[in-house]
Amino acid sequence: MNLNHTLRSLVLGMPRMLRGRPGERAGEERLAQYRLDSSLVAPLVVMSPAFVKGRDIPVHYTADGAGLSPPLRWGAGPAGTQSFVVWMEDPDAPTPEPFVHWLVADLDAGRDSLPEGIPAQGTDVAVQGRNSFLRVGYTGCAPPWGDIPHRYHLQVLALDRRLELEPGFGRQQLLRAVQGHVLAFGETVGVYARPG
Repeated sequence: MNLNHTLRSLVLGMPRMLRGRPGERAGEERLAQYRLDSSLVAPLVVMSPAFVKGRDIPVHYTADGAGLSPPLRWGAGPAGTQSFVVWMEDPDAPTPEPFVHWLVADLDAGRDSLPEGIPAQGTDVAVQGRNSFLRVGYTGCAPPWGDIPHRYHLQVLALDRRLELEPGFGRQQLLRAVQGHVLAFGETVGVYARPG
């Protein structure tokens, strides 16, 4: 973690967020895909039936609506794929690191989609980690009121292993666990803004 960026985010980002427009943002270069150098792996097609890539995420999937996790689909992983990881981050958040909305690990290698509304607990679909509110499962989009439209990156990684993480794992733990095991990567991006 870059200490300069962290301090700048805390001093410029958070206080302004409370008044509407943050002065500092996490930044796209801090997304998981750049930490893992996903440019060196095979591409994976990722899309959501709920929204068109680069367009608005329906309010149904945000904190202003039902707050359900969006449905997601992806292509088959390359030979050797043992599991998939889903990772949703907001690089436009006024925080030192991208705001984590969702972490899902150990999705079966034969799986190619997730339905909407995956519950935080009591599901045998996969293992879910903590979001930036320190709660297990998905948390809906909730950018500051009147801020620019935030971009929400739904990233899918095909791995050459199962991670066997315990429920409630964090972002850093997941980054360490997948390092050197990513076979393919893809993403779709949706945007959401609240009126001023």
